[in-house]
Amino acid sequence: MVAEKASPVADVTYLGVTFGIQARKEGVVTPYKPAAWNDIPAGLKDADGNWFTIHSGTLGFMVNVDALKGKPIPKTWADLLKPEYKGLIGYLDPSSAFVGYVGAVAINQARGGTLDNFGPAIDYFKALMKNEPIVPKQTSYARVLSGEIAILLDYDFNAYRAKYKDKANVEFVIPAEGSLVVPYVMSLVNKGPNQVNGKKVLDFVLSDEGQAIWANAYLRPVRASAIPKEVQARFLPASEYAKAKTVDYGKMAEVQKAFSDRYLKEIQ
Repeated sequence: MVAEKASPVADVTYLGVTFGIQARKEGVVTPYKPAAWNDIPAGLKDADGNWFTIHSGTLGFMVNVDALKGKPIPKTWADLLKPEYKGLIGYLDPSSAFVGYVGAVAINQARGGTLDNFGPAIDYFKALMKNEPIVPKQTSYARVLSGEIAILLDYDFNAYRAKYKDKANVEFVIPAEGSLVVPYVMSLVNKGPNQVNGKKVLDFVLSDEGQAIWANAYLRPVRASAIPKEVQARFLPASEYAKAKTVDYGKMAEVQKAFSDRYLKEIQ
């Protein structure tokens, strides 16, 4: 998009929130407030309309119940530190995978940290080392389904896909102390060749019909009221999702490298 800035090919763009923020800074997107703009919560959109959330992922525990072999499903971040879960926990390396970093931010926020103070997350990972976690560099979906990893820090949509599409005995848990929402956003491309149609696309993906498409793919739509009733039952109730919060995603991106460096230095 940056390379094509003078003569764009795309009309709309679909990005993770941190890239959506970067796209605004680079001037490759332009403000547009689609038809359902007012239904999008304030923390999930740029105030001027340079980007807005279409659906989100929520970080939690993807649990292969069979692989727990009778142990209780963990409900809190604190639970994962219990000796009974030794060898059963996995998380993606926060220094190499974005979902791993999301997990670190979620833990940090839930345990009293801020984006200026990652001490609580570092302390947590140090304590978690006693349980000998499995720490892959990238996606571990298949390793949960096989039972190699019983509890993986991952997004809700992967857990729902495992449960409803792959028919695995998988549950999703949003930890009681709190977690993090990660928005996926769309924008209108600045000076795109078909801006009228681009706007129609953005109106559509936020319509009831468009939002239902995301919901049927196990992606929680930003307009929760648009989730069809038969699909709603696949998702945890709204009261559970209330525990997952937003953060300043621009700052989250800015401090990522500093956290990664600290993680590599202090967590072995």
